[in-house]
Amino acid sequence: MTILSAALLLFLILDPLGNVPVFLSLLRRVEPARQRVVLARELLIALAVLMLFLWAGKYALEVMHLRQESVSIAGGIVLFLIGIRMIFPPPEGLMGEIPGGEPFIVPLAIPLVAGPSGMAAVMLMGSREPERLADWSLALFLAWAATAAILFCAPWLYRLLGPRALSAIERLMGMLLVAISVQMLLDGVSGYIAQTVSG
Repeated sequence: MTILSAALLLFLILDPLGNVPVFLSLLRRVEPARQRVVLARELLIALAVLMLFLWAGKYALEVMHLRQESVSIAGGIVLFLIGIRMIFPPPEGLMGEIPGGEPFIVPLAIPLVAGPSGMAAVMLMGSREPERLADWSLALFLAWAATAAILFCAPWLYRLLGPRALSAIERLMGMLLVAISVQMLLDGVSGYIAQTVSG
């Protein structure tokens, strides 16, 4: 996997376009002058959490005695479910009803940006090819930067595209994510079968 393809995968998982309406809803009670500060803080927290999972994920897997194939299969299943939710979103949205006030860490940083699927994906990358952690860090930063740019432009994008167009784009991204998750699942199953047969 190249840096750009990894960045694209992570960008799809972070789903910034799908999060635009949610972010606007959560920040509507925050003063306009404060909104960008809150958004920047939450995005930086999310980046730190994802970097931690990327760099420490391999050691966590070793402690739990999990094989890479198991993580690949589990990651594929998680990404598949996330993709399905993007294609067929529940009526209450991803997070349901969130109480008012200025959000801190939850739910903007975690789980809307650094969600379980993102954590699983970066952990999988770091554990499968630990010698390329610098590459994966760059890919994560690129995906995060694109996500941050979109979320900072959220009010403008919402006015320009409208809810229907944003929903259509999110569903298209969900279809791509489902295809990627199926490939990840097949890679994990084939790797497990190959190791079992050779062992």
